[in-house]
Amino acid sequence: MSTLDALRQAVEAHAPWDADEAAMREKLLIFLDDGPKILWRSHLVGHITASAWVVDFASESALLIHHRKLSKWLQPGGHADGDADTLAVAQREVSEETGLQTLPVSTAIFDIDIHPIPARGSEPEHLHYDLRYLLQPEAGAHLQPNAEVHAAEWIQLSRVHQLNQERSVLRMVEKSLALSQNPSRSI
Repeated sequence: MSTLDALRQAVEAHAPWDADEAAMREKLLIFLDDGPKILWRSHLVGHITASAWVVDFASESALLIHHRKLSKWLQPGGHADGDADTLAVAQREVSEETGLQTLPVSTAIFDIDIHPIPARGSEPEHLHYDLRYLLQPEAGAHLQPNAEVHAAEWIQLSRVHQLNQERSVLRMVEKSLALSQNPSRSI
């Protein structure tokens, strides 16, 4: 099985939360037909990224970073850079950006989003095909943000909308709240 075959299976197994996510899932499945080049940021029309929705269910808080380049509050994440193991990419990005060690709540994809990234320098506007994973902090882990981020903070799920009102972020809040109210539910 090729590296993209496993990724395709994971995307096919993902149950979208709403019609918007379902449409993005279908676009991602088509995008996967372009082959391994989609794993590299040198694929200028768009590429695979992975991010982490890190939730501390005990405090009903999510980890958000203030992204230096985009100047907004987001979940940690970044480019696949050739790695089709997007869960590993998401965990690596959390560690690099915040110093936090995490454990997956599930190895399944938690959310799918496709969003435009504005042109910057010689890099044209392009799309990020983002695979998101639900993670939790390891016991005793502490935040130590790096230079890529202005800040990293635990934000109450009920307050996330005050920092970011993008539908893709609010969708992850909705999923988290549904899980916290019914832990046996699969998302």
